[in-house]
Amino acid sequence: MAKTSEMSSIIFVIFFFSLFLPGNSHPFSRNLSMESLGLKQEKLTHLHFYYQDIVSEPNPTAVRVAAAAITNTSATGFGAVVMIDDALTEGPNLNSKLVGRAQGIYALAGLNESALLMVFNCEFVEGVYNGSTLSILGRNSVFSPVREMSVVGGSGVFRFARGYAQVKTFSFDLKTGDAVVEYNVYVFHH
Repeated sequence: MAKTSEMSSIIFVIFFFSLFLPGNSHPFSRNLSMESLGLKQEKLTHLHFYYQDIVSEPNPTAVRVAAAAITNTSATGFGAVVMIDDALTEGPNLNSKLVGRAQGIYALAGLNESALLMVFNCEFVEGVYNGSTLSILGRNSVFSPVREMSVVGGSGVFRFARGYAQVKTFSFDLKTGDAVVEYNVYVFHH
């Protein structure tokens, strides 16, 4: 019995003192300086481009991938989910210079109004922005003259991005459903 008591005492002492010994700590968070990440002073950039949403055949860039039971009878298309890989162009013409692509989804989220929930990344392929992205999230009430959505992040040149996009429909073809949408994006980044 004495040996068991001695062993228990030794284990207790080792455990007790191990609480005070420095070990390899893996902190959950720490403060960093902007310089340690190579970040410079924040700047504000304005981007202007046109979003080419093509739903018609033969080469759609926006494709419905899901729908609710009521989608086809709903006046607003409520419940449809559309996957996009839309061209972003310098001008409103589809043949104008490509500056990037909008890749993500939009869902028809308005039961009584044509309103989209949009979640997409703008992947840029032009100039100093080549390879950088902006992430946009928000409500797009498509028949309002001007809509506003949030820039919630980015990568590359746009790391730590935040801002907003003002959106206006440039053209909408009732027959095909194709749309050209003008984007003015104001973004803070480093």
